[in-house]
Amino acid sequence: MSITVLVRRPGPRLAEGLISHIERLPVDPALASRQWESYVEALEAEGWHVVEVEPADDCPDAVFVEDPVVVYGKTAVLARSGAPERRGETDGVAAALDGYDIRRIEAPGTLDGGDVLKIGETIYVGRGDRTNDEGIRQLAAHLPEATVVPVPVTKVLHLKSAVTALPDGTVIGYPPLVDDPTVFDRFEPVPEEGGSHVVLLGGNRVLMAASAPESAALFRARGLEPVVVDISEFEKLEGCVTCLSVRLRDTAALP
Repeated sequence: MSITVLVRRPGPRLAEGLISHIERLPVDPALASRQWESYVEALEAEGWHVVEVEPADDCPDAVFVEDPVVVYGKTAVLARSGAPERRGETDGVAAALDGYDIRRIEAPGTLDGGDVLKIGETIYVGRGDRTNDEGIRQLAAHLPEATVVPVPVTKVLHLKSAVTALPDGTVIGYPPLVDDPTVFDRFEPVPEEGGSHVVLLGGNRVLMAASAPESAALFRARGLEPVVVDISEFEKLEGCVTCLSVRLRDTAALP
């Protein structure tokens, strides 16, 4: 059974990407392209089927392909970013969602996929600069089978800039950047910001950034197997391992 994952190649304007909570640093586009290729290779090494979404070269942040869509079961909710500059990224992602029930967040709602953390039937949604109450309300209406829990986000760009979840559902995060860890049923602190972000690869394997070696050691002590990739150029744009891909349902399960 093959897992399909969407990615989008970094464009020529990557270094112009938006930042909100960190100081701007120079981005090396050539290095970013090599790092993106290595990220994709890591997913392919897991046996995943990687689908490259059509480029959006006029959108500097388009490589962060997680933000334009939320996929839950057979439903794909197209987002409407709180950053108007990013709304042009959505159509290309929609074109890659054949077989899904497509819904949309409509004005005045705003939502970024990076604010959405799915753990089983619970969906935590960050309320902050990119996602508002109306966007959260619409998402809940589109996904009535899920329990949607709003979470305050004031210290980072997105909820998943602060927290993600391990295979057992434990939420992990770097405490200085988490507004309210008591929102989550189980929360475990990690010692580095980069350790807050993992992509679940299946079994005990998790994809994570090379910038968090202490967190990687912590995960190994828990019996997990980190797969480490260098995404330094994307971290300069408030990116992390989760926002560079969108995992779809197993392809065998689609109609």
